[in-house]
Amino acid sequence: MTLSSQVDVVGVGLNATDTVIFVSQFPTSGAKVEVRSISVLPGGQVATAMVACPQWGLRTRYVGRLGDDLAAKIHREAFARAGVETLITTVPNCASAQSFILVDPHGERTVLWQRDERLAIQPDEFDREWIVNARALLVDGRDTAAAAKAAKWAHEAGIPVIADLDEPYPGLDPLLANVDYLIVSRDFPAKVSGRTNLQESLPELQRRFGSRLTAATLGTDGVLAWDGEQYHYGCAYQVPVVDTTGAGDIFHAGFIYGLLQNWPLQRNLDFACAAAALNCMAAGARGGIQTIETIKSLMSKGQRYPAAYDSP
Repeated sequence: MTLSSQVDVVGVGLNATDTVIFVSQFPTSGAKVEVRSISVLPGGQVATAMVACPQWGLRTRYVGRLGDDLAAKIHREAFARAGVETLITTVPNCASAQSFILVDPHGERTVLWQRDERLAIQPDEFDREWIVNARALLVDGRDTAAAAKAAKWAHEAGIPVIADLDEPYPGLDPLLANVDYLIVSRDFPAKVSGRTNLQESLPELQRRFGSRLTAATLGTDGVLAWDGEQYHYGCAYQVPVVDTTGAGDIFHAGFIYGLLQNWPLQRNLDFACAAAALNCMAAGARGGIQTIETIKSLMSKGQRYPAAYDSP
């Protein structure tokens, strides 16, 4: 396909077809539990962020792999509706990645996932041009070698690299060496640094890999970030929660939006927290993506959870 001359954000990473199952109670071993509803919806960390950003006026490009099944059709249609430019390799005779997500009555989700090894993005299958004519790069690190190559190209071109990481995948160090904004899940810093206290592990990650910012998203405890000199903390917003699926994905999309607006870091974190909270008010990874005006309204008027950390 013909590439746009420039996009705002390019994403290299995961997609998944989510079967979202709302249960009356979380099952224990050997139990039978009533299912309240079932929906099949598109998701995946990077894919979801690339769909969210255009709703706020950003141009996005997604690089990834799909199978040749009905799930692939669901993803392609979702990308097309959102106006996302796609560079997708189709893997023949292969099912697309899928997740089964159990959502309990409190809206908390538990994810079971499956992904064929053939869906891994290979470092030699994409071009430098796909990466360097963007203003920001988002990676999730699952296909580590490919993400590392894209991050190196972006870093060399002066393009900020944002990473959304849940697990310390093997061979991650070359990728982390070129990440500017390392925004990870709650448990990731301890797994990498060996330090369970975030106020010790986040600076350790920053010293080790040289990121501009290291941060951890903490659910209802908000987000804690370290910029090399001081901590920045954003409280989570209280909303009626339906499903927490995709909250982290939308947080990253919101962070990228604020970054490209050159907002101060605190405003950026608050916007991302508000966008993530609103997404939790509907089912699925992309069910509650709201307008900029609605997000800003929550920032100015919304009630927040008590602070888990002191603000600077």
